[in-house]
Amino acid sequence: MADLKRTALIAQVLPDIRAIDKVFDYVVPESMAPEVRVGTMVRIRLAGRRVGGWVVGLSDTSAAGERKLEPIAKVTGWGPPADLIDLAGWAAWRWAGRRSTFLATASPPGAVRGLPPGRPSPAPQPGGLSVVRMPPATDPYDLVAETAGRGPTLVLAPSADQAVRLAVRLRGDGQAVALASRDWARAAAGGVTVVGSRAAAWAPLPDLSAVVALDVHDEAYTEERTPSWNGWRVAAERARRAGVPCLLTSPCPPIELQDVETVALSRTEERAGWPVVDVVDRRRDDPRTGLYSERLVQRLRSGGRTVCVLNRKGRAKLLACAACGALARCERCGAAVEQTEEGLRCRQCLLVRPVLCAACGSQKLKTLRAGVTRVREELEALAGVPVAEITGDTKEPVPEAPVVVGTEAVLHRVPAPVDTVAFLDFDQELLAPRFRATEQALALIVRAARLVGGRSGGGRVLIQTRLPKHEVVEAALHADPARIWPVERERRAALRFPPYAALAVVSGDAAPAFVAALPGTVDALGPDDGRWLVRAPSTKPLCDALAATPRPSGGRLRIEVDPVRL
Repeated sequence: MADLKRTALIAQVLPDIRAIDKVFDYVVPESMAPEVRVGTMVRIRLAGRRVGGWVVGLSDTSAAGERKLEPIAKVTGWGPPADLIDLAGWAAWRWAGRRSTFLATASPPGAVRGLPPGRPSPAPQPGGLSVVRMPPATDPYDLVAETAGRGPTLVLAPSADQAVRLAVRLRGDGQAVALASRDWARAAAGGVTVVGSRAAAWAPLPDLSAVVALDVHDEAYTEERTPSWNGWRVAAERARRAGVPCLLTSPCPPIELQDVETVALSRTEERAGWPVVDVVDRRRDDPRTGLYSERLVQRLRSGGRTVCVLNRKGRAKLLACAACGALARCERCGAAVEQTEEGLRCRQCLLVRPVLCAACGSQKLKTLRAGVTRVREELEALAGVPVAEITGDTKEPVPEAPVVVGTEAVLHRVPAPVDTVAFLDFDQELLAPRFRATEQALALIVRAARLVGGRSGGGRVLIQTRLPKHEVVEAALHADPARIWPVERERRAALRFPPYAALAVVSGDAAPAFVAALPGTVDALGPDDGRWLVRAPSTKPLCDALAATPRPSGGRLRIEVDPVRL
C-alpha cells in the first residue's frame, strides 16, 4: 500500500458538509485521473456514507502516513476553478464561515461533464478600484456595455430581474453573455461576459477582464444567513487578485468607499438625474392632521399615481414634544430615544438623560404610532379613490389603484413610472436605532427616485419630516449625496463604527463560551438580548480573532460580520 501511495495521485477533498471544514486524502483511481483537477466535484465515502465534495488540492504523497486511503467513489463533474477555491478560503476568513458554503455557491446547479468551446478574448487591462457616482435616473447600461466590449466582464446587479434585463440588452447588441448561474458551463469556458445578482460573484470566468457592480449601496448584496458575505466585496477581491479594473456604481456610495477614487458627473448632470423633492416641515402642523399634511392631501387629489411609504417593520417608537413638536433625540449621536424608568435612553449609544425636550425644555412627550392598514383606510377617505396596500407579506400582484400604501416593499413591487412617492413619516428612518440609518434612509429616497424619474420628468418625492435640516433631507433636496459624509464621518468616528472600526455580532447558545475565548485584541460588548458586539480597530484583527477562536462543540453559534441592521 505504501508503494501505491507513492505512485498514485492523491486528492485532497473538502466534504460538502457544513459542520466539517477539514480536508481528507483520497486516492484518484487511474481511470478517473484525466477528469480530476483542482475544483472537480466528486463523491467520496466518509464515516460509512457517500457524500459530495470538492478536490481542493492534488499531490503524489499523502499526509495519512501508512494508513490505507479510500479511492474516490465517483467524479460528479466540473466544479469551481482553482482561483475560486483560493477565494473561498479568503471569504471563510473574512466572514467567519466555512469554505463549503462558498464552494457550493460557486458550483454549477447541475452536473457539468464538459465545457463548450471557449471564445478568444483580449489581454486584460491593468486597473484598480474606483467608484462611479451615478444619479438615480441615469441608465448604467452604457457603462456596462463599454466595459464588457473590452473583454470578459463580471457584472453584478442587486436583483435577478435587473441582471436578466442587462443580459438581454447586451445580447441584443451582439455581445456574448452568460447569465449566472444558468449558463455556468458557458461562463467556465471563457470569452464571455457574466451577468448576475449576488451569487454571480462566484461565477467561473477564467479570463476575467473587468468587474462592474451596480448600486453597491443596496443591502441585497449582503447574504442574510451566516456567513453574511457581501457580493460586491467578493467581486472586488477577485478583481484585485486578477489585477483588473473594478468599477462600483451608486447614487449614494457607502461611507466605507469615501477614500476610494470617485468619478462623478457634473453638478448639472447629477441634479438632472435626481427628482424634484418636496420637504414638508411638520413641526408646527396641527397634531389632529396625523400623518396627512395639507400638501400631501393636495397631491393625492391632484390625480396621477401616488405611492405612500410607511415602513412598519422594525419601527422605533418615536417620541415628540407635546409643546413644540420636536422629536426626542440623543444629543450625542442624534438617534431616537425611548422612555424608560431611568429617563430617555438612546437605543444606539445607550446614553441616558432626563425626560425633557432639548428644544424647549418641556417635560411632556407624546408617542407617535401608525399602521399601514389604518393608513390605507384613512387615505381612501381623504383622497376619495381606491387605495391598495403592499407589505413584504403581500403575495398578490400589485393592483391598478391610483394610490398605493405600504412598507418599503412597495418601492420594490410597484413598477415605474409613478407620479409621486410620499414618505409619510420619514423620521422613523432618519432616527432608526441602527448605525447605518443615514445611508439606509438615503437609499430609500434613491429607490423612490427610480420610480418617479429625473428632474425633467415631472415626478416628485414628498418627504414629511420634523427634521427638515437633517443631512439626508438636505442631500436629497440638493441632489448632492456628499452632504451626508462629513456629519456621518464625525458620528461614526465618535462611536467607533465602521469605517473607524470593524464589527461582528455573535449570538446563539454557544455564544457565551465563544466570546469568553476571544483574544484580547478585540472588545466584546454585551450581552444585549442574547447578542454580543465584537469590535476591533480594523477588519484584519477582527477576522483573525474570529478565525483563531475554537468553535464550542455544542450549541448553535451565529457570527455575523459587517452587520447591516445593527
